[in-house]
Amino acid sequence: MKKSQFQWTPEAENVFHEMKDCLIKLPTLTAPNKGEPFVLYLSASDKAVEAVLLVDRQGVQTPVYYVSRTLTDPETRYAIMEKLVLALIHASRRLRRYFANHVIHVLTNYNIGNILARPEVSGRLAKWAIELGGHNVVFRPRPSIKGQVLADFMTEVPDDKDRECKAMEKAEKKQTEEPWLLYTDGASNEDGAGAGLRLVSPDKNEFTYAIRLDFKSTNNEAEYEAFLAGLRLAIKMGVRHIEAHVDSMLVAGQINGQYEAKGDTMALYLNQAKTLLQTFYSYKVHHINRSENKSADALSKLASTSFQHLAKDVRIEVLSNPSVPLREVSVIQTGTTS
Repeated sequence: MKKSQFQWTPEAENVFHEMKDCLIKLPTLTAPNKGEPFVLYLSASDKAVEAVLLVDRQGVQTPVYYVSRTLTDPETRYAIMEKLVLALIHASRRLRRYFANHVIHVLTNYNIGNILARPEVSGRLAKWAIELGGHNVVFRPRPSIKGQVLADFMTEVPDDKDRECKAMEKAEKKQTEEPWLLYTDGASNEDGAGAGLRLVSPDKNEFTYAIRLDFKSTNNEAEYEAFLAGLRLAIKMGVRHIEAHVDSMLVAGQINGQYEAKGDTMALYLNQAKTLLQTFYSYKVHHINRSENKSADALSKLASTSFQHLAKDVRIEVLSNPSVPLREVSVIQTGTTS
């Protein structure tokens, strides 16, 4: 029986060199040094979540571990933010000894850190936030994809590239959305203090609120309480773009950086306002004359004196504590007037 001879054709030589290049470029896992910080990238597709753990040495990122998890049917319906947090949770459980003894820098362009830190977060996100609280996890913006390791990681998950493209398209679409309009006003007098607000959707649906402040406050503090209440309402309703109109020159000036916040109380209010504003994709804060803000002005004055004679569709709340220092506002009354 004749031995067949292998013909070294140009095509075979090309295949050989391609395989050689592929093998050379394969990322090599490395052992971390004691106390060395890690870098973690997260990825999520329709059916799976993944995470790659790396060390950054002199600007070169080398992989330490790669984990992935197939999503169950209910998990496939999670929002992208929840999927990414799930990827982080899965990595922290699988790589517990690394998470327990090292600082983990999570590089992501999603606002995961702020979401998990919110006091009003609930459900599975609240449970995951508590679990992650036991580790030293730092969230940082993800740089542009340059490293070979991250490029290989993204190539391993083609669905994720589709997701990134869809996310970019969605982000561009969000940028073209019309903003919601917010009108707020606060009033303080010898009878008490109150806040009024109107939130108007792009299709002209209006939501009006009157809020009685059941604590001693100045006029400027009442103005801030009205503004913060309006932002909280907009966030709860899923508003992405907001354009706020306030008749307090002080509030508008401090938020836009034209005035300094003098005193601890004003500084706390300004910090709280900026924290809430960061939740939106875009925002603008304008100062308007009181004559252009009659509805919110009337609501704030009525709330500061009495709950009587308000329109039936006006929601009334009573705040028993100020919004700053940062603590959850206790609502002791909510409802509609009759």
